[in-house]
Amino acid sequence: MKEIESKEIETWKDQYPLLNKLISMDEVFWFNPNVEKFQTGIKKSPLTQEDVRDAEERLKRFAPYIAKVFPETKGTNGIIESPLVRVPAMKRSLEQDYQQPILGELLLKCDSHLPISGSIKARGGIYEILKHAEELAFQHQLLTIQDDYSILDSDRFRTFFSQYSIAVGSTGNLGLSIGIISAKLGFNVSVHMSADAKQWKKDLLRSKNVKVIEYEADYSKAVEEGRIQADSDPTCYFVDDENSHDLFLGYAVAASRLKKQLEELEIIIDENHPLFVYLPCGVGGGPGGVAFGLKLLYQDHIHCFFAEPTHSPCMLLGLMTGLHDKVSVQDVGIDNVTDADGLAVGKPSGFVGKTMEPFLSGNYTVSDEQLYKLLKELVDTEGIHLEPSALAGMIGPSKLCKEGIDYLQKHSLTEKMSKGTHIIWGTGGSMVPEEMMTQYYQKGLKLALEKQK
Repeated sequence: MKEIESKEIETWKDQYPLLNKLISMDEVFWFNPNVEKFQTGIKKSPLTQEDVRDAEERLKRFAPYIAKVFPETKGTNGIIESPLVRVPAMKRSLEQDYQQPILGELLLKCDSHLPISGSIKARGGIYEILKHAEELAFQHQLLTIQDDYSILDSDRFRTFFSQYSIAVGSTGNLGLSIGIISAKLGFNVSVHMSADAKQWKKDLLRSKNVKVIEYEADYSKAVEEGRIQADSDPTCYFVDDENSHDLFLGYAVAASRLKKQLEELEIIIDENHPLFVYLPCGVGGGPGGVAFGLKLLYQDHIHCFFAEPTHSPCMLLGLMTGLHDKVSVQDVGIDNVTDADGLAVGKPSGFVGKTMEPFLSGNYTVSDEQLYKLLKELVDTEGIHLEPSALAGMIGPSKLCKEGIDYLQKHSLTEKMSKGTHIIWGTGGSMVPEEMMTQYYQKGLKLALEKQK
């Protein structure tokens, strides 16, 4: 990639006034000028509803295996899914703290409590490895589509998969999901972890016989090294977090399951009852896949927003400039240093940015200080524990209601807000060690007390 010159950045600043605030690492809210009606946007998409259905069917085939080897999924018959809960006390707290009424109902999608690896990555990461395992087993005539896939839990299959390797680069949660499922199947798996990855995640992986390779550099370096490892070994499969269609589709399956949960809660989504979803965003695969799946279902009745740390707004930068993966936050002088480890990404996925450009309503940033205060508040009001990065979505409804007046008017939403529904996507947290979660809470408490002084 060519070096970004300072005069080029000055031109961008003139063209995109918000860029000055982004570079100053202030909190911003950006509304996507390229968002389109669903029916025109979908014509540009490289993926379809049929691709998502195919992923759903594959996960159903694997459900007997999942239920057998991960007993925590027996209650859902091997389907990896998380609760959707109302959080009225947290809503009242947000309204009070930000002096802004939130029109409509507030819910939390607890991907923080997904079984197996405790984060949204349990969707895409596990799905991609299952698909790869199925393809290998089909190629070697060890499995047919009619089989009961619980037969994969056998020495015969583990010995077979042990001839193959898996590699992935990760800031933490993707590495957990890939490492846990790959090791369970019998693959040799290496997780290349960036400097911001938490120690407990590395320790957990090593306890499951996963090879963890650590780097002093950021996420992009970890991905690059993982790719080099796979390129040098014909038996090694690389999970490409930046470009993978399979990861994306694994996340997209969440949509039909969320639809069922909304119906069970008797929540209507239609032209007069809009849905707003706020998704923490790192490289983009998780939030992109979920948002894409939801757009397929709800089309123009849903409005999706990505949330990023003020120190790592890579997707916002890529979308705003139209350069996608051809620009990084470091190019414009932003340091990419944040406690929101899963979101500490300097360069976004070009595939996700281009795929989501017609569908994404907007993108906003949130400071680490806000994440800790929101973390503390969610524990106090609802007794729910998330890791810092998973709180990025929580401030979205307050920001939209305060800063999104033009967006709401443009999309004829102003009069419909009171009948709307806001869903915060809680992306991780249930596997965080208790002592670390206590430290997070104490940090949030300290910041909240300082604010009151």
